Amino acid sequence: MKSHVLHRNSLTQPPRAVSGDGIYITDAQGKRYLDACGGAAVSCLGHSDPAVRAAMHAQIDQIAYAHSGFFSSDAMEELADDLVAHAPEGIAKAYFVSGGSEAIEASLKMARQYFLEIGQPDRKYVIARRQSYHGNTLGALSVGGNMWRRQQFEPLLINASHIAPCYAYRDQLPGETDVAYGLRVANELEAAILELGAGSVAAFVAEPVVGATSGAVAPVPGYFKRIREICDQYGVLLILDEVMCGMGRTGTLHAIEQEGISGDLQTVAKGLGAGYQPIGAVLVSQKIDDAIASGSGFFQHGHTYQGHATACAAALAAQRTIRERDLLTNVVKQGELLADGLHDRFGQHPFVGDIRGRGLFRGVELVADRETKEVFDPARKINAKIKKAAFARGLMAYPMGGTIDGVRGDHVLFAPPFIVTEDDVAKIIDLFELAMNDVFTAEGLS
Repeated sequence: MKSHVLHRNSLTQPPRAVSGDGIYITDAQGKRYLDACGGAAVSCLGHSDPAVRAAMHAQIDQIAYAHSGFFSSDAMEELADDLVAHAPEGIAKAYFVSGGSEAIEASLKMARQYFLEIGQPDRKYVIARRQSYHGNTLGALSVGGNMWRRQQFEPLLINASHIAPCYAYRDQLPGETDVAYGLRVANELEAAILELGAGSVAAFVAEPVVGATSGAVAPVPGYFKRIREICDQYGVLLILDEVMCGMGRTGTLHAIEQEGISGDLQTVAKGLGAGYQPIGAVLVSQKIDDAIASGSGFFQHGHTYQGHATACAAALAAQRTIRERDLLTNVVKQGELLADGLHDRFGQHPFVGDIRGRGLFRGVELVADRETKEVFDPARKINAKIKKAAFARGLMAYPMGGTIDGVRGDHVLFAPPFIVTEDDVAKIIDLFELAMNDVFTAEGLS
């Protein structure tokens, strides 16, 4: 049947999803797929949570949507109360949008406006990290460090600077301690600020645990504390992008909790609404809220669907469900089982270089040679073949290419729903092993 949808890939048409049950999705042909990646680390409660569904029905029966230029809603106010009550230190407000890219766009504009409000109009530059991903809109793509995603749109992007990521597997020197390595790469931020001009940098943007671009790369101890010190020293805002790694995915509600700091702005999305409605948010610190409130009183930004009542109701129900069912405890428990299982099965695999991550956010980096860490020729498209093989076996995983520099390197990301059981984890590992065998046998590498 011909489709009039412009799908992600014009050469193929994906199967149609017709139902969801727990951690499974069923297509129109009746085939079931174990969702081991939450789509894109989104479906943290699976695909059939009764509490979230009930909350959405109740909200729709009351009022589905009212434009935020005219009205607030109980759902939006209660969700903001909930998020601020459980937010990192210093967060005072929540600004709601429809997804992660929108959240990053809003945070960039909010950072710029903050400096206008406090009389520092020269602060206009943004610094981020190579091999980061912050969204696909032009502003978000500009601060993102994925060269492949940026390349063809480069003429349209705003000017942003990029420093090294905190990527110990690839960049830590022999004999260098974690602390020394973390300080070395964090200090690149200070160098970049001084190069641009200490009074001209507005913000530094970073994912506490890097998601899709590099595959669950967590920082070494002390890295983010040094980043926070540098930002404070030079009056630069710290924007933490927790769109993928946040809202419980790494075992704490906010990934940055494990680093002992907080940001000035923090973006959240995917796990916020668990996929039941499109929603994202910017968590705003007190100092930024105060600057706007005591200045112009108006954040010069907005979207038609921001603060959508049904989306807010779904997100509030999702967050309450996570707490009431103590699902973060399960994230830690099953995350450790997933990590242990991956290490047991693939720790000595000839084509697996690194297994990493936190909570139910785990990455497996593939290599052609374990000793040298040499990557596969990108032309072989190993990551795409593993995705296809896994999907054929009924497993949804999240492989990506360009792990190292946007061109070279392959990894597989796992981000299953928070409701997974020990049996589910075992099945994920078994199916992944079968898919790996399928690909490397076909490639003549078994």
